[in-house]
Amino acid sequence: MPSVPLQALKNKTPQRNITGVLLLDKPAGLSSNTAVGRVKRLFAAAKAGHTGTLDPFATGLLPVTLGEAAKYSRFLLDSTKGYAAELRLGVTTTTGDPEGTILTQNAVNVCLPQIESVLERFVGTHEQIPPMYSALKRDGVPLYKLARQGIEVERAARAVTIEHLSLQHWDGKERLLIEVTCSKGTYIRVLAEDIGRELGCGAYLTGLRRTHVGGLTIESAVTLESLELLEEMSRDALLKPPQMLAMSLPALNLDDAGQDALGNGRKHHWTGGAASLGEHRLYSAQGAFMGIGILILQADGIWLAPVRMMSAAAYQISS
Repeated sequence: MPSVPLQALKNKTPQRNITGVLLLDKPAGLSSNTAVGRVKRLFAAAKAGHTGTLDPFATGLLPVTLGEAAKYSRFLLDSTKGYAAELRLGVTTTTGDPEGTILTQNAVNVCLPQIESVLERFVGTHEQIPPMYSALKRDGVPLYKLARQGIEVERAARAVTIEHLSLQHWDGKERLLIEVTCSKGTYIRVLAEDIGRELGCGAYLTGLRRTHVGGLTIESAVTLESLELLEEMSRDALLKPPQMLAMSLPALNLDDAGQDALGNGRKHHWTGGAASLGEHRLYSAQGAFMGIGILILQADGIWLAPVRMMSAAAYQISS
């Protein structure tokens, strides 16, 4: 086994068990995993992940979880997403975005009322077929790998919800800028193709920027370039507390007995007054976030059980 040079060992930055959420403004040209890797190195974090992939060509809000914040990423994975998307009418590509090759080119003969009418049809819940160029898997193989081999397999349609879809700008020719708020699992590339099909000329997605995820917005995000210019203390100050990922849940404050039970993985007989059944954010008597618990009704009363708890040794980011 080759030895590691002494200088390399000296230059290696020790990893930190740091916990928090960074709101990153991902640039175009980087995969989400590559962007997370750069954040992980900048913070010298032991663990890092994200709460929902953005395609390499896309930009915008990518919440990055450090340390134990990853325990609560599902609340953002399940939340609504907002996008600003640019469409090119009259052209279709193999991938539905600028990373593919051109399939068809057609004349564009549309008018503003027609565009607005088509957009209105997509508001609400409807079936969407996931694209072949996606990370979904068939028999353990990502679909995009099959697509690159010229293999197309049947994909089951799934229900998606478009909560908001509006036209922000049309250049009078082939360029559309739309604003979308949608449920998890919605492919904006597929939406662009469907809009083009309804307009009778075809379309593909030329630009995509994620503007919000749940209650988190792009206005609070930071770029990789600005992160690289900061000292460690200033970077750490940008981290948000992990509980912000679960702000959709109601909060419960624990007494000493509840704190001891939940903190050690045991359920606790709830006597803290009226509270709805289901999941809650849990806080100690001192106001420290402890994790997620669930109130359940049993024959002998209401019990509070742990779901995803912070470790006692977790680095705490103040609220």
